Amino acid sequence: MARTTESPVAPRVSPPDLPDRLDPAEPRRSADLLAASLDLTASADLAYASLEQCTVRADADDVDLTGATILDVAMDGVRIASLKLRDAGIRRLRISGGRIGTLDLSGARIDELELRDLRIDYLNLGAARATDVEISDCRIRTIDIPQAELTRVRFAVTSTDEIDPRGMRAKDVDLRGLDAASYLDANSLRGTTLTGFQVQQLAPVIAVGLGIQIKD
Repeated sequence: MARTTESPVAPRVSPPDLPDRLDPAEPRRSADLLAASLDLTASADLAYASLEQCTVRADADDVDLTGATILDVAMDGVRIASLKLRDAGIRRLRISGGRIGTLDLSGARIDELELRDLRIDYLNLGAARATDVEISDCRIRTIDIPQAELTRVRFAVTSTDEIDPRGMRAKDVDLRGLDAASYLDANSLRGTTLTGFQVQQLAPVIAVGLGIQIKD
């Protein structure tokens, strides 16, 4: 008898592989950093940098990692108004604890990302290609994921006011742990898993998408 795989498949997320010793380093554009610890303040320009086996702490207005290569990086207890990871290449990134105003992951290529115990005003995953993502114990005001390709993504004990999934392509995306006040487009939720109660909440949005008029 053919073996069946239970859906949704859980994300395969592992902790960043960090060395016992890390050397302090200064942020700079296009830097090549290995086994370094970064303590960021004010504005930090790390666009197109390479960070491998690094830790990052930040109390900053702006951290620019546009186009960066991120491999085995841990960011703990951060306070950042704007964290830019547009078009970045990410493999095993963990961001845990703290507050982020805007987390911009648009266009990023993501393989293993963990967001835990965070308050985020705006999370942008537009056009990102993300595999193995765990988002837990987070409060996210707005989530934008239009045109994103998501595989093995799970939300747990997380809430949001609004989520925009228009044009999203999803496989094994588990939304059962996401308490969302509103979805802009229920028709783009193909490939996701929801609870029965969540589907009931979405019924008016689904009806509008199908051209159904609801009257009592």
